[in-house]
This record gives sequence, structure tokens and C-alpha cells, in this order.
Amino acid sequence: MFKIINYLINPLMLMIPILLAVAFLTLLERKLLGYMQLRKGPNIVGPYGLLQPVADGVKLFLKEPLHPTTSSTTLFILMPTLALLLALLIWTPLPMPKPLLNLNLGLLMILSISSLSVYSILWSGWASNSKYALIGALRAVAQTISYEVTLGIILLSLITLTGGFTMQMFLTTQEPAWLITCSWPLTMMWYISTLAETNRAPFDLTEGESELVSGFNVEYAAGPFAMFFLAEYANIIMMNTMTCILFLCPNTMSELFTLNLMTKAIILTLGFLWARASYPRFRYDQLMHLVWKNFLPMTLAMCLWYISIPITISGTPPLI
Repeated sequence: MFKIINYLINPLMLMIPILLAVAFLTLLERKLLGYMQLRKGPNIVGPYGLLQPVADGVKLFLKEPLHPTTSSTTLFILMPTLALLLALLIWTPLPMPKPLLNLNLGLLMILSISSLSVYSILWSGWASNSKYALIGALRAVAQTISYEVTLGIILLSLITLTGGFTMQMFLTTQEPAWLITCSWPLTMMWYISTLAETNRAPFDLTEGESELVSGFNVEYAAGPFAMFFLAEYANIIMMNTMTCILFLCPNTMSELFTLNLMTKAIILTLGFLWARASYPRFRYDQLMHLVWKNFLPMTLAMCLWYISIPITISGTPPLI
């Protein structure tokens, strides 16, 4: 009985803080964008607007969920749930400082779950039976798959440096120095690629209001729309936490490991919000040109360089 309760409590203790962080990240974004645009932002509901996320959540989940009569009902309902489930599941291999699932190939699991999120976007656009939603879904899939190639090559380069696929390996190998010190070009490309992977400005082509009404989620409202919203912001926090673990990992022996990791993740998340307030949206050809003509050759060259260093020194390839 206690084992069953333990199996239920552990995932809940992981999911509830993530959902709370997502709720208040929306408030932080609206307040920060407000001050950057010389206005107040949310300041009515609760003291300083702190209860605005609660009001937004109650409003969205109490509204009547509508769906087009010509849509594929099953897929239309299941896709928001799948998006949120994958956004929460991808946190399980992350060490903070202990992972919920300690896997030997935790990095590959994160890549696999991140790739599965493409299906929730594609099927939601197709199940809506709307040409605007379908065009938005196709653009989202093309963008996500393109930038996943760059992210995968960057991870392969880091695996070559650390010598393992486990997330714990990145914690132990960065105790003398952070990986950003010897791979800062990869860090910059990784950070920009995570902006595109999470559909954030200036790469939010999947939700271009002026071009596609609202993108793949144009037919969604109320609770299902809120699930897509929660999944997007959960992925933002996850990507920034993963960036800290890969490039800016604090000392695992420190008692302030969690606080250190959280502080760095918040700073990187503020960078996401700053980019949204500062840069106009890319054109789609510029988006694809950046990844295929700039990031891909540079990441391939650096990956081959990292692999060739041990061969040049010892004459044998590195063991991964």
C-alpha cells in the first residue's frame, strides 16, 4: 500500500511545482512586458496582480469547450492532453539534483519525448479540419523538426566531451569548470535553437496572428487551449533548466544546488521574455535560412572538431 502511495506521490510532487511555476511565469511575462512597454501590466486581481494567473485558469477551465462540427472529435480532444502530458513527462530524467527516473540514456529519452510533441501539434491542426489550423501545424512541424537537427548535433558534441548519455554525467564532469567555457558557440546556438523549439518570439511563426489567425490552435478555446498554453510554458522552463544542466551546472556537492539551478534557469527565462519584447518576428525563409545555412554547418564542424581532438592526441577515437 505504501509503495502504491509512493508511486503516486512522487509524480505529483514533480508536476504540481511545474504547473505553479508555469502559472506565475505567465504573470511575470505580462508584468515584464508591461514595464518594457511603459505600462503596468496585470495589477487588479489580488495585491499587485498576483492572483491574475488563478483568475485566468478558473476562467479558461470553466468556459464551455467548443469544437467544430466537422472536426475529428477524438483527436481534437486528445491532442491538448497529449501536449501537456509530454511537457510534464520530459521533466522526469532531469537531475534536480535527483531525477525521478534515473536512466542510462536519459538524454536520448528527452530528445525522443521532445520529438513526440510534434505529433500533438500536427494532429491538432489536422483534426480541426480548418485550412488555417492545418497550415499553421505544417509550418510548426517544419520549424520544430529543423531545429531539432541542430539541437541533436549540439548534444552529440557535448556527449563527446562528457563521455556519457546520462544526465548525471553532465553534473560530475562540470565540477572543475562549466562546459560553456570550452563550447560557448554551441551554447549560443543552443539557446537560440531552444527559442525556436519552444515557438517563442522572434521565432513564433507557428502562432503568427497576422499571417495565420492564430496558427494550429485557432479552433481551440477554454480548457483545451489552456492545456496547449501550459505545455508551451512548461517546455520553456524545462529547456532553460536543461540549458543550465548542460552548460552552467552548479556544484553537485553544494547544499544550494537547487537554488543555484533555479536562479540560473530564471535568468535564462528572463532572456526569453526580453527577446520577445525586443525583436520583431522573423520571416519564414529567414527562419529556415538561419538553421540550415548557418547553424547546421557550424554545429557539424564543431562536432567533428570535438571528435577529432582525442584522435589527434591518442590516435584512437573516443569511447562514448
